Amino acid sequence: MKRCSIKLRATRWVARNLGLLILSVLVLSAGAANPFKGHWALTIPGGGAGWLGVDETGGKLTADILWGGGSVLPVDGVEVSGDRLVLKRFSTSGERGAEVVTTETITAERDGVNLHLTTVKSRQGQSEFDRAEFSGRLTPPMPPAPDLTKVEYGPSFRLFNGTNLDGWRLINPKDANGWVVHDGILSNYPVQETGKPHRSYGNLRTIQDFGDFNLTLEVNVPPGGNSGIYLRGIYEVQVADTHGRAANAHNMGGIYSRIKPSQTVEKPAGQWQTLDITLVDRHVTVILNGTCIIDNQPVPGCTGGALWSDPFLFGPIYLQGDHSGVNYRNIVLRTVTR
Repeated sequence: MKRCSIKLRATRWVARNLGLLILSVLVLSAGAANPFKGHWALTIPGGGAGWLGVDETGGKLTADILWGGGSVLPVDGVEVSGDRLVLKRFSTSGERGAEVVTTETITAERDGVNLHLTTVKSRQGQSEFDRAEFSGRLTPPMPPAPDLTKVEYGPSFRLFNGTNLDGWRLINPKDANGWVVHDGILSNYPVQETGKPHRSYGNLRTIQDFGDFNLTLEVNVPPGGNSGIYLRGIYEVQVADTHGRAANAHNMGGIYSRIKPSQTVEKPAGQWQTLDITLVDRHVTVILNGTCIIDNQPVPGCTGGALWSDPFLFGPIYLQGDHSGVNYRNIVLRTVTR
């Protein structure tokens, strides 16, 4: 069985325990050349989770953004105007047989470790619309990869008892519940009825929240199936029928749109597969079917569908149930104690 290589780096980063004053000094000094450069955890209009990454190479600014769901995408235009960061995003739609371009302009002002942002949309010949304000917070620099040989864990315990849904609940109680337990298996059946309105099925989360941990489980994905395992409620490990596809960050075991698996070792749909996932100091390791496919790699920020964007909040394990059917069993967790 191929395991992940061990990176011997002794320094454990403790920024989560630093006070706001120390954090402000660190990030302000790091961003002195360009006050907007870095990773920003966003709370977008409506309260959803987002992320903004700003970089500068050869004097040219670039940016990537995550807006609620979906993938991290490049921003079309980036510039600093005075003391403001101005981002442009363009989208195209067809209306009355003509192509219509919508321009979204996001303007950001920095206040210490915080961003105050405004978004507004426009179309040629029309008044501006969908104006909204939202906020961001600078994420401290990524710590070194942890030395996994020195990580200590508490005792393992089963998150799923194999009998019922004790310890779990829907994230949104208004959603339809497709989750059932049978023969020690946790299954999701998001059934749509022909001729009736689309039913929104719920994602299932642990009632308990966790910090860093090791998680092991087995999953069985049907043909065309799509689910996901969210770590701390913000980082999605993709669960999908991707057997036979070239490796990309949307494959089975990848960190959705963030980290591409190094190898494609997923099994065909309908077979049980094993996942061994470790999250420590914002670094993730994924072992799929006994092979290491993500080796202690940093996760820059949340993924689409995150419950929030703060990478330091404790959060649940949550299973995506709004896409397709899926089966899970033997879900076991060990929390990091030191």
